[in-house]
Amino acid sequence: MEYDFGMVGLGVMGRNLLLNIADHGFSVVGLDLDPVKAAALEAEAESGKPIKGTTSIQEFVDSLQKPRALMLLVPAGKAVDAAITNLLPYLEPGDIVIDGGNSYFPDTNRRILELQEKNLHFFGMGISGGEKGARYGPSMMPGGDRQAYERLRPVFEAVAAKVDGEPCVSYLGNGSAGNYVKMVHNGIEYGIMQLIAETYDLLKRGVGNSHEEIQHMFEEWNGSEVQSFLVEITGQILKKTDDVTGQPLVNLISDRARQKGTGKWTSQNAMDLQVPLPTVDIAVTMRDMSAYKEERVLAAQSLAIKPTSSEANAEWHELENKLRNAFYFAMLVTYAQGLVQLRVASDTYQYELELQEVAKIWRGGCIIRAACLEDIRKAFAVNPALPNLLLDPIIGQELLNRQEDMRTIVKLAIERGIPVPAMMTALAYFDAYRSETLPTNLIQAQRDYFGAHTYERIDQPGIFHTDWD
Repeated sequence: MEYDFGMVGLGVMGRNLLLNIADHGFSVVGLDLDPVKAAALEAEAESGKPIKGTTSIQEFVDSLQKPRALMLLVPAGKAVDAAITNLLPYLEPGDIVIDGGNSYFPDTNRRILELQEKNLHFFGMGISGGEKGARYGPSMMPGGDRQAYERLRPVFEAVAAKVDGEPCVSYLGNGSAGNYVKMVHNGIEYGIMQLIAETYDLLKRGVGNSHEEIQHMFEEWNGSEVQSFLVEITGQILKKTDDVTGQPLVNLISDRARQKGTGKWTSQNAMDLQVPLPTVDIAVTMRDMSAYKEERVLAAQSLAIKPTSSEANAEWHELENKLRNAFYFAMLVTYAQGLVQLRVASDTYQYELELQEVAKIWRGGCIIRAACLEDIRKAFAVNPALPNLLLDPIIGQELLNRQEDMRTIVKLAIERGIPVPAMMTALAYFDAYRSETLPTNLIQAQRDYFGAHTYERIDQPGIFHTDWD
């Protein structure tokens, strides 16, 4: 039998996505050098569905319908190159190779060129939604070889998450566009997760709310304008108790946060492009800070402070409303920063991204899906050349309506000595972006003073240097 689609790597994501494809009427074959994983694929398949698992590269490739279509879902980096190298002797011109992992976009550009030389189609496709999304409907971000994508578009549109009947997958652009969009998606994810963690910490340590009150608040928030997957799962996480102790499980989890690098890549590339991305930057930094546990334990004792006293706490309902407004404000600003990066990257790398399409496929299936993404999609539908979401009249007004509550919450955190750097940087970004003048004129003067770096004037054209002594 010849199969429609092949998968290399039968871990949780690869296996679930392949089962999803089979559920939609396509015959599939999976390859994994681990015989346990290959057998697990067939064991999970519903009876009667054409699904095969194998450990043989030869058998895998020979069983695919020509031109062959196969996806790699293996760890980013050397594992992807190794998988391609192992497959190459068996592939033929016209075959299609898809990298579905979180590959760093320069690696994708290199692989496109390498496989083009062998007359093989290659494209990178970011996939978001975790194991459940892969099984029942992810958001997928393909870019690169458009001809190859069109060959597989019916498969991906069938298995993707749906919002208002529209599949959360779309061809995004040239070269490494798909992997780049997924990278920025993950950067935004870092930022929103940090905002949620700060909200939780401010309520728990700063205000003294009970665990049950905080859990109930996140559960209620998911029915408001801040509705999102990350808010939803936070309510579920806080509800979970430990089977042994009966305590909230989250209280027993170490606060040393780990990361796989996509947030760091987002920040690093934003700096290369000279795009301000402060909320994502600080989210990466705070994960780094969490690793210094032993030092933080010592500093908690030697640098202990008495929180600044303030007026009596507002009623809980009033405080919760202000906090929700502040969180929504910061979440919108985080999306805005990431979308500016995508716009600048598209111009720089000739991706030809349409930000309306990006927002559309992020509305369902992916980790950063949220109700506000429909408003974001509409903003770019009305003005595809919109330089920054803050300039959209509707979203700009949403921010103005909430900025006072944002300032109140940041002041409360400062008074109580609770770190909320992501909230602070979101507010600072807003204030900097709406500042007609910034104090960087002084920085230019300093640079010229110590390094003769020159400066421009506002009253006449040209480049100037001053002997400041």
